Amino acid sequence: MGILARRPEFRPITEAEAYARCHGERSSELARLRVVPHPRRPDPVSGESLRRAFAERLEQHRRPR
Repeated sequence: MGILARRPEFRPITEAEAYARCHGERSSELARLRVVPHPRRPDPVSGESLRRAFAERLEQHRRPR
């Protein structure tokens, strides 16, 4: 039997260290942007109206030309 080498004990790393190991150092070229919420449609579409519209388009597609 061979001699088993003992693994070195690892210390916990911080989130910043983990990020640097995976992605490299942070760059000043990147900036955080504020996301502007997209306005909602004034008339919500129901599932039934979507189903009917899909069925109509499917029928148009199936009709011979």
